[in-house]
Order: sequence, then structure tokens, then C-alpha cells
Amino acid sequence: MATNEAFLKDRVDTLFGTNFQQRDGRIVPSSSDVTLKDGAVKVDAVFLYSDLAGSALLSRACPWTTTAKVIRSFLDCATRLIIKHGGAVRSFDGDRVMGVFMGDRKCSNASICGREIHWAVRKIIQPAAESKFKSIKDNGIEIRNCSGLDVGEVRAVRSGIRDNNDLIWIGKAASFSAKLSDVRETGFHTFVSKRVYNALADDAKFSDGKDLWTPSSIEFAGETEIVYKSNYWKKP
Repeated sequence: MATNEAFLKDRVDTLFGTNFQQRDGRIVPSSSDVTLKDGAVKVDAVFLYSDLAGSALLSRACPWTTTAKVIRSFLDCATRLIIKHGGAVRSFDGDRVMGVFMGDRKCSNASICGREIHWAVRKIIQPAAESKFKSIKDNGIEIRNCSGLDVGEVRAVRSGIRDNNDLIWIGKAASFSAKLSDVRETGFHTFVSKRVYNALADDAKFSDGKDLWTPSSIEFAGETEIVYKSNYWKKP
């Protein structure tokens, strides 16, 4: 395969000249649904990124096998909960997973999913890890996560080359939800944009008449965004 300067310049010129063939998506697209050459699928969806916090400390303080088992357990639980709530898993990035939700209750379903992931981390993974792994117990390691959610219009585009490609997601909802999953604020582990919060059904917003979400703000792309954070987990 040619990779010299002239060839790479030609490829960039070709890609910059692409005229995308866009279509509306009724379901969450997978890679095979989007043409590599010029395909694009527009979706109105909720993006949920859930990130395992403190994995660097895990790697430093624990045997690699322990770190691998903890990360695998987190991704396993998160993936199962995303699917349970009608989402589709479309990306893994180290210790982070991305779920995409569509449909009439997409905001509510995704937010409940985020709170259930929080519960699974605190009530299942943490105590099991402390019981099973001496390095976690002896080092006082707290296994935590953060889930970030945003909703909006996003395009799925296939990127890479033949046999080496995947979907990339172009739009604020995808990038802002990823940003929110990086927030580290003691006590709060689920963050949603104002757009998601405003679309929540009562069962995803309140418990016994009490609002489960606290307003806050975050800087993103040079602007201040209103977000809502919750420290209320939910048992699956």
C-alpha cells in the first residue's frame, strides 16, 4: 500500500472533495450501514458516554490482571444496562463506553441508564473488588465512574480505509457528552445537558416529588453550558 507524500496528499484532496450522500436514520446505524466512500446518516439521538474514573491509579497500584478484570467488569455492566434501556453500543475507548439512544423516551431511558451504571459501580463492582483483590483493599482504591449525556442532531460518517474503519460521530451531542463523562466532582456521577434535562419524563426527573438533578455549569467550546448533575443512583 502506497504511503508516500504524494499519495497521502492525493488522498487528502480526494477526501476534502467528498460530496456526502446523507440520509435520515430511523435506527442507530452500525458501520456496515454507512458507505465508506461518501455515506452519512443523520440521527436525532442521545449520546451516553460512561467513563471509569481513576484507572491510572488502578494500573499503578494493582497487578495488570486486576486492572483488566475491573475494567472488563465495568464495561460488561455498562454495556448490558445500555442495551437493557434500548440503547446501542457503538464505541469502546479504553475504559469508556458510548451508547446511542433513539425513540420517544430516549432522554429518560438514557438518564436512568446512567444512574443504574452508577449503582452497579458502587454496589456491585466496588465491594466485589475489595473482597477479591488485596491490592484494591490495601490501597483504599475507590472505583468510581462518570456518565455524560447530551441530545441532538448528529451525523454518523464512516472513516478509515478498507478493513480498517469505523464510524465517527459529528455533532455537539456526541462531543459534549464525552466532555461530561470526564467531569470529576465528588458525589456526582451522572451529568446531563440542559437539553436532556428539559426532555426528562417525571419518572426520570423526580422521586417522591424531589428533583433528582442539581443545576450547574461547565465551559465547553468557549461557551458556558448549563448542565444538571445527580448523585442519586438507581437499582436496576
